Amino acid sequence: MNRIEEFFKKKQNKILNVYYTAGFPGLEDTLNVMKALEESGVDMIELGMPYSDPLADGPVIQHSNTIALQNGMTIKKLFAQLQNFRKHVSFPVLLMGYMNPILQYGFEKFCADASAVGIDGLILPDLPEYEFENEYGAIIKKYGLDFVFLVTPETSDERVKRLDKLSGGFLYAVSSSSTTGKDKNMNDVAIYLQKLKNLELKNPVLVGFGIKDKQTFQTACDNANGALIGTAFIKALESDANVERATKNFLNEIIP
Repeated sequence: MNRIEEFFKKKQNKILNVYYTAGFPGLEDTLNVMKALEESGVDMIELGMPYSDPLADGPVIQHSNTIALQNGMTIKKLFAQLQNFRKHVSFPVLLMGYMNPILQYGFEKFCADASAVGIDGLILPDLPEYEFENEYGAIIKKYGLDFVFLVTPETSDERVKRLDKLSGGFLYAVSSSSTTGKDKNMNDVAIYLQKLKNLELKNPVLVGFGIKDKQTFQTACDNANGALIGTAFIKALESDANVERATKNFLNEIIP
């Protein structure tokens, strides 16, 4: 069992996963933000590796990617920052990003380096199921990393079950087929999540896209194991130069 599986054995409900773009707002802010997130009660983190064309993300997270890249953040730099992060942070950490920069880095080297520093899993929205099964999945498994697939309201029940079987850690339920940061009709989201619950999936389900405050987080938790918050947190970091204070103030409004 890795850290994510051990976590879900201890806690099954009201799980809060926060997305944060590494190297934003300052290049050296990464570890400080991670520590502040854990100290504020966050259960796990989706650590974004900045990329010039983050297709699944809305303008706020795209902007944070641009700033981080301008700051000089790279995969190599990120792994250097994470070298000893497990001395300070104990919660599960997943890397979220896109295939192009990882392939340039070297896919197996990337997985080996991620595992070596203490990363628990990967979220790569543009890694197709076929390539995962026939090429990359075995490498990911070799280094003890979980891989999280995304499903949407348009994903067929058969495909949801298939992606659930391939996923490790949890299944990422995108609340609608749009980019991050857009408001969602939470009644529609609740119906969608109830449908997923009825499929009796093997993995816990966390819902993302449009979760931004205490109310939307609670609605997600009423119908799934928890939720992911990204855009709203990045906005909070933009509004206060002190990243520790911004993190704690934002999460005080989310976590009861």
